[in-house]
Amino acid sequence: MTQVRRQPAPRPRPSWGWQDAAACRGEDLVLFFGPDGERQPEREVRERKAKELCAQCPVRTECLDYAISRPEKYGTWGGLNEDERASERRRRMRRANAA
Repeated sequence: MTQVRRQPAPRPRPSWGWQDAAACRGEDLVLFFGPDGERQPEREVRERKAKELCAQCPVRTECLDYAISRPEKYGTWGGLNEDERASERRRRMRRANAA
């Protein structure tokens, strides 16, 4: 008799419904990801504008949780840039390990 191999359980698919309520919906992606070769002064202005939009977003928490769980390496997600998300990810990991 041949052996039957079980397929691994499918990973749960992320729910994307939160994106429908995002304040950034319909905005130019360059605001959140920036062009190649962007200089620091332009990046700071662009990130500030993106974060202002994120600050008023009703699904900011869901966006940030998504970006941290992936992890998204680029862009502004949930009001945090790449470095800020890396710090937040480490903070969450420390908190989870302490629990």
